[in-house]
Amino acid sequence: MTPSELPTDTAVAVVFFRPSPEQVARIVERFAGRLPVFVYDNGGIPPEALRQLRDAEGLTRLGEGRNQGIAAALNVLAEAATAAGFHRLFLLDQDADATVETAQALGHALDRAIGEDLPPALVGPSPAPKPGHKAPAYPLRPGVPPRENLRPVEFLATSGSLVDLAAFTQVGPFREDFFIDAVDLEWCFRAWARGRSCWMDPCTAIPHSVGRGTIRMRFLPVTMPDQPLFRMAVYVRNSAYSWRLPHVPSRWKLKQAAYLPLQIALYWSRHRFSPRVLARLLAALVQGLGGHLGRPADAPP
Repeated sequence: MTPSELPTDTAVAVVFFRPSPEQVARIVERFAGRLPVFVYDNGGIPPEALRQLRDAEGLTRLGEGRNQGIAAALNVLAEAATAAGFHRLFLLDQDADATVETAQALGHALDRAIGEDLPPALVGPSPAPKPGHKAPAYPLRPGVPPRENLRPVEFLATSGSLVDLAAFTQVGPFREDFFIDAVDLEWCFRAWARGRSCWMDPCTAIPHSVGRGTIRMRFLPVTMPDQPLFRMAVYVRNSAYSWRLPHVPSRWKLKQAAYLPLQIALYWSRHRFSPRVLARLLAALVQGLGGHLGRPADAPP
């Protein structure tokens, strides 16, 4: 792609938390000097990688090296990109396998998603399989027809999504009291409720996975990501709290009400029915139902 073909209204945003030097190097090598890059330091960047970030062309580093949670980091990045005059923001996790060409393809997809009603909030790629991991599934949005070969979906992962920053202003920031899990899901449901739409481009794919592996139920077709206990607890808490939110559709609440107990039981069995694990997850469930959110006490610094 020649410099004249690069999108001029788009910046890249990456949240780093304890990345490997190779992950930082990949972001710098693929994007710095080709697209403006905003990175948020959520902590744990190796010294040699920090030097590489400081030396990278067209890269702005934000954050103070403390884990503020994914939602707070994304909000800072979106505010910085908007203030700098960009109209679109390509969100990436530190391990995302994406390129400038991915951003360009999603830019074309976002253009195609523009219609007379339900203007797009974001467009994202199809999740490509990653060995040993469960790829996320994005259910179709009922009652909304496809648009220019794009699929209307209830929600998308933030990583790999191209966000329209005018829509971000209208929909509002990601919920910082969610801290990390279900941040993207809640925001997309809020976008739909506020007259914006979310689209998946099946012609653009990047590998995407959640957690460090997959847990499978022996007698039922139920699988779930294997995550650290604090992440699983935040997921349980935020999922339960989402039942209180009017913009989350009843169909999703009913699905989660049936699925969440199975996930808790499956995770508990994976951890040899540890009383400590069950107590942590049940406490998280109670917190969510009671509306007690915020930074988890056991979140890594």
